[in-house]
Amino acid sequence: MTTAETKTPELADASTYDLTPLISPYLDLHMMFPLLEYIDSLIATGAISYSAADVAQARLELLRPTHMVDYAMDIYREIHGEEAEIPQEMEDQKGEVFKQMEVLREGQMAFDDLSRDEEVRNNLVNNNQWNYKSLTSMATYNITPEILANYYKFAKFNFDCGDYQQSRDMLECYLSLFASPPKQRKEGEGEEEDDELGGNTSTPAEDEKTGNPNMYYLTSIDPTLLQVLWGKLSCEILVEDWEEASVALIAVKTAIESLTSSNKLTALEALHQRTWLLHWSLFVFWNDASGKGLESMVELFTSEKYLQAVTTNAPHLLRYLTAAVLLCKRRAAKKAGSNSNAEGRRLLRDLVKVMQQCEYSDPIVEFVEQLSVKFDFEAAQSQLARCETVLSTDFFLCKQTELFMEEARVFVFENYCRIHHKIDLATLGEKLAMDRERAERWIVDLIRNALLDAKIDSEEGCVVMGTGSTSVYEQVMEKTRELNARSSGLVSNLRGYMNDVRKEKAKRERKARDAMEE
Repeated sequence: MTTAETKTPELADASTYDLTPLISPYLDLHMMFPLLEYIDSLIATGAISYSAADVAQARLELLRPTHMVDYAMDIYREIHGEEAEIPQEMEDQKGEVFKQMEVLREGQMAFDDLSRDEEVRNNLVNNNQWNYKSLTSMATYNITPEILANYYKFAKFNFDCGDYQQSRDMLECYLSLFASPPKQRKEGEGEEEDDELGGNTSTPAEDEKTGNPNMYYLTSIDPTLLQVLWGKLSCEILVEDWEEASVALIAVKTAIESLTSSNKLTALEALHQRTWLLHWSLFVFWNDASGKGLESMVELFTSEKYLQAVTTNAPHLLRYLTAAVLLCKRRAAKKAGSNSNAEGRRLLRDLVKVMQQCEYSDPIVEFVEQLSVKFDFEAAQSQLARCETVLSTDFFLCKQTELFMEEARVFVFENYCRIHHKIDLATLGEKLAMDRERAERWIVDLIRNALLDAKIDSEEGCVVMGTGSTSVYEQVMEKTRELNARSSGLVSNLRGYMNDVRKEKAKRERKARDAMEE
């Protein structure tokens, strides 16, 4: 069983729980730099036992395939001293980078100038000529397939140089050549024509020309354009534009499924692509300021195809799924509008099923398992102490440490209340690592704000739980939640049975005819 924790009773060093070696194979090289910078900050505070020199050396190795030569030189001086002589290899690489930059800049200049001329570009868009096929067939602007290929190469070159903003803008322009967004009329434009022709003049053929809105309105997708979408997503992540990164994430997901359904990606290739997307999505979901990121993450990670990627290629992602479920289960219950936390319990049941399929454990996963499966409060309390170390030293989870610990205490309280009708405040305080008075205040606030049916008996110094009956509405919703899936399964089974019956009937008829002929 893959594990991220030691067997010793004392708290392990943060490096024991570090998932960077498991995550890094599925990230772009440039995405590793923020992770290494965070590890540097942990080293500086003594929170992790890595060597700063080793991390600097790892950063230098990552920089070798890129064009960020100046950055690599700075890291080299950091390792060998400010007075160290820069290797000739780096100087030669720097000269080669500038030479390549000039060649690519000249090779794509014609299209770059055209794309920056707003008046000409708008005219081409309005005439449906701003697309790859029209531009490369027009002699007016002398745009050839080679020039457009150089434009894409230059966008990637800028990315390798660390100019993510420029690369993003160029990739966005390049994608527009293969897109067909809906036509936007100016206010009042075309109204008289519509009235004369009896209303809306749009035809089904025109509507069909609009591309997929979940994929930047691209009219089609192929493996090459999929790589462009991956590049767009990486740029959005690295410039930390999380709203646009969410859009880019959906575009890549849509493209993967489209290519898979059209057999342009094999099942194994699709599994590999989904595994990469799950890792890249961590940047997006854990930085989503809208508050919907964690719900979206749980939905993606537990969908059938992506769950297969988790259990097969990346069981370590169970840490992030577990943390997301624990952080959003009460919010999901409130959103469902029910009188109890039935929705939260459903999320936990689904999570436990995933945990049973993944050969991975760490304090966060173990904490939930001890409470939800084994009801071992002592073991859960021990794991919760380790959780704080894991959270504070995890690049993606560190900002959620305080909220997670609060939700974890609520989780302990909920589970303890499920098996006890009356709970002594002093005992409960021990379970929550609080004194009696603080525990009482905390529970009062919890009862006021959370979906909990309980009251405090101050005279006896205990919490008295309500009956917690399930409403008829919740019972109906729970029974019918998977109705569509079960109905589809029954129809599929019935169809298979009827096909078998027809085959058997045809077989008997053939045998009868053969017997008569003989």
